[in-house]
Amino acid sequence: MKNNFKPMLVQFDEQGYKGAETEAINKLKLLDEAKVWCEKYIDVNNLKEFEANAMSESDLEENIKKIYAAYPEKSHPMGVLSSVVCSLSAFYPTDDKAASMNLLLGKLPTISAWAFKSFMGKDFVAPKKELSYTENILHMMFSTPEKEYEIDPIVVSALDKLLILHAEHEQNCSTSTVRIVGSSHASLHSSVSAGINALWGPLHGGANQAVIEMLEQIQEGGGSLDSWIAKAKDKSDPFRLMGFGHRVYKSFDPRAKIIKVAVDQVLNQLGIQDPLIDIAKQLEEVALNDEYFKARNLYPNVDFYSGIIYKALGIPTEMFTVMFALGRLPGWIAQWDEMMKNGEPIGRPRQIYVGENLRPYKELSQR
Repeated sequence: MKNNFKPMLVQFDEQGYKGAETEAINKLKLLDEAKVWCEKYIDVNNLKEFEANAMSESDLEENIKKIYAAYPEKSHPMGVLSSVVCSLSAFYPTDDKAASMNLLLGKLPTISAWAFKSFMGKDFVAPKKELSYTENILHMMFSTPEKEYEIDPIVVSALDKLLILHAEHEQNCSTSTVRIVGSSHASLHSSVSAGINALWGPLHGGANQAVIEMLEQIQEGGGSLDSWIAKAKDKSDPFRLMGFGHRVYKSFDPRAKIIKVAVDQVLNQLGIQDPLIDIAKQLEEVALNDEYFKARNLYPNVDFYSGIIYKALGIPTEMFTVMFALGRLPGWIAQWDEMMKNGEPIGRPRQIYVGENLRPYKELSQR
């Protein structure tokens, strides 16, 4: 699949984001990136106006709220997210690309936060227009009708970094899905809904959840950490360390360098005391210093650190992939946009038939 889309801040290599040094991410917010990718359709002069336009679409109408009420208790947030996003095509039908982009950017934080509230059995909290995009995500997830969530700039900054670092990453499974569905000229909302479903698969979006499950396995299994490290080194043992190494980055994951700093800042700010995070920090120390791991480039990757941050913020593992989708949205929009502007033909991957050649027909009783 040909992909010529190369806007600023689109993909990482081992030097940083293509188009920007890695350190630039420390100064950005998710909508900085989204604005670059959407500006050919959405005419705005500055980020403040762009953010205000997105926030103007953040409310959900009453009939959409009824969709949440129809789901069983403890429905997985990703299933809720994908179906509500797809329903936007019914509630807001339009051929206006700018309107579709703006609407989805504005509504996905609310849809995501309410999927979380629904999963937790809590009352929905409406967005607040005076808050920033990322502040609103935290507000809608953690505020209650009785008590406002106290916005912490360090937490907001860490979440912004996480969202940006997940925004775009080559032609992965979910991005390719958005393009293949969009190639039929399906709506942006339908295409992104398909991408969300692809991301839901444990081989794609579930890596940071696997990190927490591994930490829980170590905690429940007991024994010294050295014994678990030995199991990880033993090729005959099924135990594997999750969140170490990366199939794309052969020396180190440049995203992890940024988010490691954010992890330390969040843990120090919140004063978190959690045995799982203690285990994670010990594993990190081993991986960064043990020659076995260093020789094999088994360094902590972005999934290792993002799982720790989400755990520290009180986000359940079922919501990890929803947070991933929030970050990936600008990348999906950009890919869909590029494909539409290029007039690319409908996707039809080649399939080679390897079955039998011409053969005589046999009745079922003779087979």
